[in-house]
Amino acid sequence: MQQAAPVKRFSTPVSVQAIVIDLDGTLLHTVPELAGAANCMLREMGYPPVSQELLASYIGNGIGWLVKRALTGEMHATPDAALYEHALPIFDKHYTEQLLGSKPYSGVIDGLEALRAAGFRLGCITNKAARFTKPLLEGTGLAKYFEIVVSGDTLPEKKPHPLPLLYAAKFFGAPIEQLLLIGDSLNDTLAARAAGCPVFCVPYGYNHGEPVETLDTDAVIANLPAALPLIKRA
Repeated sequence: MQQAAPVKRFSTPVSVQAIVIDLDGTLLHTVPELAGAANCMLREMGYPPVSQELLASYIGNGIGWLVKRALTGEMHATPDAALYEHALPIFDKHYTEQLLGSKPYSGVIDGLEALRAAGFRLGCITNKAARFTKPLLEGTGLAKYFEIVVSGDTLPEKKPHPLPLLYAAKFFGAPIEQLLLIGDSLNDTLAARAAGCPVFCVPYGYNHGEPVETLDTDAVIANLPAALPLIKRA
């Protein structure tokens, strides 16, 4: 039986040309708005509301899975197709109304400014649909920092698939091993390892309620500015 190729891990300081950063749970605290929209959807459909803490654990695989989990109360269950198709536009309506209540985490603006000033090219890779990603980045003032934004529906695959990272590396003209992903969840680490790029995680995000210290990362950083001492220009 053929053995799997060893997974590449990276020592700090990592040589980097470009940095791509996750959105929900890394750049922006979006749980209040996502949970609020989910509960508005549930109430409108005659379901009881769910705690924000539980809804936060459902975040990370895109809006579709958040809606499915809110309807079923389970991480991997699939509701009746007609029920889901009825629920999704109701969620979209409420989330659109609440979208711009989300705020950047502490250190995000300073970190983006410092990373850009240090000469690193920046992108955003998220599983959030483009119809929400674009107005959210623009409305929070973050859009100006990113040369490329890859949303959950930009490509045929999204994280934890490696395609968004490979796509971004090609955009930047950088070898994949010189593209750093900064995220907050298992989706991010799985995508990075599959692509062959380094990955740092912040501890304050939405990793389905599990500590990021249990993930296969190259570093856990307190905030975006804390990435700077761990990287160097390639």
